[in-house]
Amino acid sequence: MHSIQDATKNSVPILSVEHLRIEKKVDLQAGGQDSILKQAQVLVDDLNFQLYQGQTLAIVGESGSGKSISSLAILGLLPNQLEVHGQILFQGQEILALAESEQRALRGQKIAMIFQEPMTALNPLHRVEKIIGEPLLLQGMSKQQVKQRTLALLNDVGMQGAEQMLKRYPHELSGGQRQRVMIAAALALDPDILIADEPTTALDVTLQAQVLSLLQRIIQQRHMAMILISHDLNLVKRYANEVIVMNQGQVEEQGSVVEIFSQAKAAYTQHLLNHDFGVANPFKPDAETILNLQQVAVKFPIKSGILNRVKEHFIAVKPLDLSLKQGEALGIVGESGSGKSSLALAMARLIQSEGQIVLLGRDLNQLKESQLRPLRQDFQIVFQDPFSSLNPRMSVGQIIGEGLALKKRSATDLNQHIEQALLKVELPISFKHRYPHELSGGQRQRVALARALVLQPKLLILDEPTSALDRTTQRAIVQLLRKLQTDAQLSYVFISHDLQVVKALCQNVLVLRHAEVLEYQTTQALFDQPQHEYTKALIQASQYEA
Repeated sequence: MHSIQDATKNSVPILSVEHLRIEKKVDLQAGGQDSILKQAQVLVDDLNFQLYQGQTLAIVGESGSGKSISSLAILGLLPNQLEVHGQILFQGQEILALAESEQRALRGQKIAMIFQEPMTALNPLHRVEKIIGEPLLLQGMSKQQVKQRTLALLNDVGMQGAEQMLKRYPHELSGGQRQRVMIAAALALDPDILIADEPTTALDVTLQAQVLSLLQRIIQQRHMAMILISHDLNLVKRYANEVIVMNQGQVEEQGSVVEIFSQAKAAYTQHLLNHDFGVANPFKPDAETILNLQQVAVKFPIKSGILNRVKEHFIAVKPLDLSLKQGEALGIVGESGSGKSSLALAMARLIQSEGQIVLLGRDLNQLKESQLRPLRQDFQIVFQDPFSSLNPRMSVGQIIGEGLALKKRSATDLNQHIEQALLKVELPISFKHRYPHELSGGQRQRVALARALVLQPKLLILDEPTSALDRTTQRAIVQLLRKLQTDAQLSYVFISHDLQVVKALCQNVLVLRHAEVLEYQTTQALFDQPQHEYTKALIQASQYEA
């Protein structure tokens, strides 16, 4: 892997970025009302790198460090209010000087991108077959050729049951399946450069390595190059050749993987390399049980035929039992498509399920929606994809305060609660005036968490709340959740594919695979003596290399 660095010394770079600077002009009041000054807010300052065929360059850093907007600048996809300076040369051609039509011709065919949040990047009105195959049709392929090529791409990215996936829409796929569709679509036109923006955040640890190994193999076979944007330094160490460490738009450190990981010079880089998440809080075993599930199962009807009748069901979760005490955090882990998110939605009565879901003594499955609505403040859910779960037309303050506004609180009281919620998730109070598109992925997830916390629930259902966050932010969120657990005796159902985060927050763990419970025991026992081979593989894949 790392020997590629030597091979590039005498070759010509396929992409060269020189003195890249990205600015946002901010209006400032100066003197009278009619006196406005323009001040530049620097988002990326003096970024330089060269990318060679067969090479993987990783750009790492915390949320908001400038990683993603640097890659969007290469594709010419930045909004008009951002100004780009410097040079971006693709095979010697200056991209920034190209007309929009010429830049559009580069996208997909020459430079393709796998976006961080597939649910917002995939067209919800198109089936998988069209999402992947549409650019192939535009290239002149027949429908049969497109179908064969699409199936081959889905198989290449390890999609189980590829034939059945062709007719599904994005909302019918799990997070990991959507990410695989994104990767397949990006590879469809055989680009020279693949920009992968957090390509494995939705995948469990056993599949992350498989997907990146696949990408590396494709890069070598097709003589491509990859820019890997990631917060997972363990993956970067395994799959990248060169690393750029960014912090608030500045390059803190740059060099080979060996240099960065063995001889990190910047204190910021050493901070990123710290994977210590701490340990879960103790809880009282004799505490009150607030949630009890008895034989809860989830299945979805599969309709077919001219009359669109239900002929069979897809089993998302097989019947299971679990209980949760006050102040306890239960981790639910498993690979993509195992049923984790379906179980979370069933607990929150957002989808139908069988069995008993007893919360604070009442069976949610026996309640009408009108009876359930007053209870919803006691249990809140934080979704995996914050961008699609936040209303883009509402400000952060409106999003956080929406639930409280229904209780007809005074404007002063409402504003006070919104500001307190922002401070709890370590965001500045000034953020209440911003909109979701103005925030980084990590900042959006904090807003989603603040929206849930402002109602002071007794149970938080967290569906992959840290998967899109960098390690530093993950650690801060885990510490925050532990503090809230102690202060308010909150209970958590924490769904994740990251066992290191689960270990740091949860006292008990339930392992799901193929909709079935494999193990359900204390976190310590699970890590010390896993009973199932699948659990052993999960634990092994989650360990960080020294």
